[in-house]
Amino acid sequence: MKLYEYMGKELFDGYRVPLPGGRVVQEAHEAARAAEELGGVVLKAQVLTGKRGKAGAISFADNPSQAEEEASRLLQMEVGGEKVERLLVEEKLPLERELYLAITVEAEARQPVVLASLYGGMDIEEVPEEHIVKYPVEVLTGYSPYIAREIGDRLGLEGKVVRSFAAVLESLYRLFREKDAELVEINPLALSGEEFLALDSKVVIDDDALYRQKEIPRVEEKTSLEKKAQEMGLAYVDLGGDVAVMANGAGITMATLDLVQHFGGTPANFLDFGGGAGEEKTSGALELLLGTDPRVILINIFGGITRCDVVARAFVSVKEKQGISIPFFFRLVGTNEAEGRRVLHDAGVEVFQSMEEAVQRAVEASKNNAGGGF
Repeated sequence: MKLYEYMGKELFDGYRVPLPGGRVVQEAHEAARAAEELGGVVLKAQVLTGKRGKAGAISFADNPSQAEEEASRLLQMEVGGEKVERLLVEEKLPLERELYLAITVEAEARQPVVLASLYGGMDIEEVPEEHIVKYPVEVLTGYSPYIAREIGDRLGLEGKVVRSFAAVLESLYRLFREKDAELVEINPLALSGEEFLALDSKVVIDDDALYRQKEIPRVEEKTSLEKKAQEMGLAYVDLGGDVAVMANGAGITMATLDLVQHFGGTPANFLDFGGGAGEEKTSGALELLLGTDPRVILINIFGGITRCDVVARAFVSVKEKQGISIPFFFRLVGTNEAEGRRVLHDAGVEVFQSMEEAVQRAVEASKNNAGGGF
């Protein structure tokens, strides 16, 4: 379970991790009042998706009127399909350097690992491997103060700065263990004077341990489309790309996503509508795909329990009702394949037998935003 930044910082505060002054607001005028108290401020949209800065969901203001104006803009935004309902307004501080610091679980070694880098403020995936300090922590012996000293030394920290860094890391590790976290991340961990402050927080709690963490508020992570899919009994995940994907089975859906990326495309979603789906469920799945606003739709059906003719009729029905104008690419093989192909052919739809050909054509069309199956 992911926590919003302000929730993660509430946990940080309980473990004495230093934070800038700030408050959570839901109205623009509240942001103005916060700016009156704090002076220059940073306004940050509280959403569970990453890359808020690149999405324009983090802003700065030097006075209350600017803060109110920016808050009004941010509260009207949608970031990654998530409506912004809260802002974290924090004081803007002079910073000397920014670090990256996190504790997560190394699955292969089955133990916690501390990650640290001098390249704070960047996505850790973009930081070269040689610039990341990785320090595994033995589960049986646990955390010891020398770990922070060794990591600090490898980062080139000295004097009182090392003591501040060590205090933050020790607190972070206690939080990680006591709250059953899968990830605790500060990016950036910023140095202001001789004290490190957590300017951001990312905390992910192990779902299987939530029964032990009754005091942590539950967070609903699903987007509106994911909630709708859940109500329909469909396995669906938003991915934010251009090629909407629908297939019948988790394995074939994952293989389709892999092929989309292999050919240079970006999947808009994962949608496994299962085996044995009837016309009504198939129609609902297709309507979900249209909700992702894709450039193309890619349907990959290997008919076993699922009948190809049922999927074909459902698609033609939705096409006629909604007047689909974006390109789509259909791969259809299996039970009642001939009848399914006939239904689609009569509707003027091209059908592919090769998965690779269908995916490649779909990716090409997504890049050109042209071409298609009808």
